[in-house]
Amino acid sequence: MAYITLNKKHFFNNLDIITKQTQSKEKIALVLKDNAYGHGIVEVATMAKEYGITKAVVQNYSEAKIVEEFFEYILVLADLPQEPSSKIRYAINDLNVVTKLPRGTLVELKVDTGMHRNGIAINELATTLRAIKEQGLELEAIFTHHRNADELTSEWFWQNVQFAQVKEEAASVAKELGFSTLRFHSSNSASLFRFKEFSEDMARVGIAAYGCMKLPSSLNVDGFRAILSLYGKKISSRKLFKGERVGYGATFKTEKECQVSTYDFGYGDGFLRVCSNSYETPLGVKIAGRVSMDSSSFVSSEDELLIFDDASVVAPFAATISYEVLTSLKAAIKRRVI
Repeated sequence: MAYITLNKKHFFNNLDIITKQTQSKEKIALVLKDNAYGHGIVEVATMAKEYGITKAVVQNYSEAKIVEEFFEYILVLADLPQEPSSKIRYAINDLNVVTKLPRGTLVELKVDTGMHRNGIAINELATTLRAIKEQGLELEAIFTHHRNADELTSEWFWQNVQFAQVKEEAASVAKELGFSTLRFHSSNSASLFRFKEFSEDMARVGIAAYGCMKLPSSLNVDGFRAILSLYGKKISSRKLFKGERVGYGATFKTEKECQVSTYDFGYGDGFLRVCSNSYETPLGVKIAGRVSMDSSSFVSSEDELLIFDDASVVAPFAATISYEVLTSLKAAIKRRVI
């Protein structure tokens, strides 16, 4: 069976770089949504706890329950609570969500500072804070999200100005309403490393921790190492002569006599079909034709084949980003920490 390895040394290396920037492990909230970006939510949570990470960010309640035992703080980005928990807090992405939350729920308010995806409008801030108070919710923090932190534009600075205004108004209204001291956070992986001195209460770190963050050269951060490697195991092998063709559509034609083997990993497992005909492994092994649902053929005779060890290298073959390559990997694939 195809399998995935997760390199703990590389993961800890990445967390060391992140900790140096945040100046505290306590300020790192590791993003574990979508099966920890395809890495395996339990495997990554286990390593993170060993390193000393106490905070996590997930997409929904189900993910939160999976990792509840590993962390002191969990932020759910887009779901409603199903039962009380002192560890789990919920993002409010819309004013209308406030009345759907049970009294006493730990919440964090997301404000739209320019991405225009989730979050209340800035001019709804005071109204929403009052609604939170009336509903009896426990407001802990206010946050936002950058739309272009990983691109060389001025929009990162513009959104920071917007968020600074939010912080000022929120602090004033919160004092009026009797809220306890609020925390503020805005940074994803790319945004974190644009600060010369990081001063927010927390950074929500995802792709950098997994070692696949790609930034323009002027923003690049050295030292990150991909932690996930994918291996396929040989199903069958055959000797082909010059001019013979392989796979659906007969799109691969041998240029000389060679050995072609089929491995147990295809688009049904998460190997994007768009990689057909063009992909080449880190060791220079070429794919032979189209990716099939449950298998892929390569010009190789190896019993076991390293398919990739850095999703950011695979991504250009698929005309996509490393996030999609990683999150496409099916949860059923066995993952092993090394």
